[in-house]
Amino acid sequence: MAKKLFVGGLSWGTKDEGLRAAFEEFGPVTEAKVISDRETGRSRGFGFVTYDDPTHADAAIAKMDGAELDGRNLRVNEAHDKRPGDGGRGPARDSRGGDRDW
Repeated sequence: MAKKLFVGGLSWGTKDEGLRAAFEEFGPVTEAKVISDRETGRSRGFGFVTYDDPTHADAAIAKMDGAELDGRNLRVNEAHDKRPGDGGRGPARDSRGGDRDW
């Protein structure tokens, strides 16, 4: 089963190709994608790398977490799927600061 890694702390100048090249040392990379801002096209400073073989992904985490790429230290861990409806803003709050039930 494929394993996707979250890669944070990327340099603004890191491109998909550079991310792929850095992680191919640990095995064939299925996909390497630097996430960019929709409006500006500028890197958001993180990306994802996918391996078909989970042992390659585990080796990449072990060696690349804290490693330097393009002058920045990376944070690498297993990616988790975003939950449906999770807009990343946290729970809705009412005017008193309590969580809303809806």
